[in-house]
Amino acid sequence: MPLRQLPLIAALVLLFVAPAHAAKQVDLDYVVKFVPERDVAEVELLLEDGSAVRQIDFNLGNEGSYIDFETDAEGSWEESGGRGVWRPVSGKARLSYQVKVSHQRKSGRFDARMTEDWALLRGDDLVPAGRLDQKDGVRLTSRMTVVLPEGWTSVETGWPRIGKNRFRIDNRERLFDRPTGWIVAGKLGTRRVKLGETDVTVAAPVGEGLRRMDIVTMMTFVWPELQSVFPRDPKKLLVVGAGDPMWRGGLSGPNSLFMHADRPLVSENGTSSLVHELVHVFSRITDADRSDWISEGLAEYYAIELVRRAGGMSEDRYQLVREHLTKWSRKVDTLRTEHSTGPVTAKAVLLLQDLDREIRTRSKSRHSLDDVARGLMRLNKVTTEDFIDISESLLGGGSKVLDTRLLR
Repeated sequence: MPLRQLPLIAALVLLFVAPAHAAKQVDLDYVVKFVPERDVAEVELLLEDGSAVRQIDFNLGNEGSYIDFETDAEGSWEESGGRGVWRPVSGKARLSYQVKVSHQRKSGRFDARMTEDWALLRGDDLVPAGRLDQKDGVRLTSRMTVVLPEGWTSVETGWPRIGKNRFRIDNRERLFDRPTGWIVAGKLGTRRVKLGETDVTVAAPVGEGLRRMDIVTMMTFVWPELQSVFPRDPKKLLVVGAGDPMWRGGLSGPNSLFMHADRPLVSENGTSSLVHELVHVFSRITDADRSDWISEGLAEYYAIELVRRAGGMSEDRYQLVREHLTKWSRKVDTLRTEHSTGPVTAKAVLLLQDLDREIRTRSKSRHSLDDVARGLMRLNKVTTEDFIDISESLLGGGSKVLDTRLLR
């Protein structure tokens, strides 16, 4: 036997003989109690063994949404400059506070709201983002329990249910698991369906006019095309909605999205707000360096393209959509911006359609814009330079479409 093979064999022997080091599992329970008469949620963080965590440094922001922090007598809570640091006590540790639920935008519309009968908000706001400093060899197991007011019937989240009003929170992309994504609670109407490997729930407060079955039908229609481009199978997907005075649009979140009850599934201009937000949920593409045109442009491009591929748009209708996009974006001279407006996104869609044709033509249909999108999904943040690099690697050289002042 060659001597150079001995280290490899020794390593394999150790792999099968030596016991694997198992991380210590420590429970972290979130208990959320909605209090509609005060428009607040009372939140508790219950840590099974506080000695496993050195501290959690929370980003509280500057709006004063989080108040009345309390912790164990031996524990420590320090608040300064929009941040709060919790240093838990050994043994069972507890941190509690209150958070205002309803949030009104400058437009007067709400992106979070609680009434006497229901609450609709993002879990990101219930538990602020935090930097977790835990001891080596520890893994937190996070769960959320929701305590409902009398008369409220149920609660829905984008996380797997493990009991009555109890959910398992497990985000593999984060060290600090918290209940991100949309949450709706109260007197609800729901529709459920299994699409691929995903349990889909469409839920809304009773009387808010969300067309739940229409949404289920539309999602069933485009689901195969959606998965062919973005090959992900979340365990669960939640679609929530409500009418005025909620924000009149769509907003995506982890494993979930919001749609205003009055938004059409397909607009008169040929695009679909529902599919647009589904693309955000599945692709998870986020951008940097004035490149918001990428995430918004791709979401709108596929809001048109996936409906077209599924057979919901004729070629004549597709050309009419392009004419509308051309007119809407005629004054746009650059795509580089931190926040893509409607005309900028329309111009981005036209560029992406042209790029898809260029890639298909030069690769003799071996590649398409779908391959670019799947490449971008692997990046934490994408820039215009990343987009050009991936596209030109598929083209095998420079792109005529991307050689434009729009991207400078």
